[in-house]
Amino acid sequence: MTTTQVSRREQPARSPRTIVRPDSRTLRGRTRSWRRWAASEELFGTVVTIQLVRGPEDERERFNAAVRSCWDELRLVEKRLSPVLETSDLRRLAAGTLKLARADKRVREVEALCHEAKAETGGLFDAWYAGDFDPSGLVKGWAVDQVAERYLHPLLKRLGASAVGISAGGDMRLFTAPTSVWRWRVGVADPAHPGGLLATLEIANGAVATSGVAERGNRIVDPRTGRPAESVASATVVADTLAAADRWATAAVVAGFDDLSWIEGAPTRSGLLIARDGRVRRWTGTTEL
Repeated sequence: MTTTQVSRREQPARSPRTIVRPDSRTLRGRTRSWRRWAASEELFGTVVTIQLVRGPEDERERFNAAVRSCWDELRLVEKRLSPVLETSDLRRLAAGTLKLARADKRVREVEALCHEAKAETGGLFDAWYAGDFDPSGLVKGWAVDQVAERYLHPLLKRLGASAVGISAGGDMRLFTAPTSVWRWRVGVADPAHPGGLLATLEIANGAVATSGVAERGNRIVDPRTGRPAESVASATVVADTLAAADRWATAAVVAGFDDLSWIEGAPTRSGLLIARDGRVRRWTGTTEL
């Protein structure tokens, strides 16, 4: 998490997951300073933070307007797909008081995406394993992708900004202008040493997600057996979109520390697994390092 102050909260809550570190780049012997704007909001049971790097001072209101659009859209998704709100479409589907054909279009789109994710992962990701439809392992990443592509990515061109990104509880979708030397540096937390970093990833454009039993005490179930998936303490995946990174991070936990066969058919760029006993496995593309 960056130390930059935010506009909607005094300071976003620290995530035990991936952490954005402040960055600078030395260009022809000169160190550039990177001005940032940031805003945070509590959504999906976590803190969502948006950052823009080197926007022109007189365009701050256009950044604020984009941020407001993001919050409005994410609240609508949360309202329709919340697993706890009694009035959500998701709860009404489970109760049998709403048919999928009459649900909000966002619900139908996520449901179709979950079918694709189940097939793509060979059942490692399954939104129906417990009986009712539960897309919680995918919906946050999908929603972040939607607002990032619609409202944030265009700011690079409209404002001439260097970079813009959004983090939801440590899972991130990041963009950098083609002509910028900026790079997002993302620290991967060491689950065995709170506050420590095991690795640092450098990303210009893309997404990173982390899943595992070390993440806020999460309990991830293997949908193939119904038993907890416990061999992986933490799985971090880098992909083009957050929806992809999110579902494959979950799939990596379910597959287990000893099985990396799934990376051959997965659209991931790179990643790492951390076992409960501290062992680490890394890969890039379809090759284990």
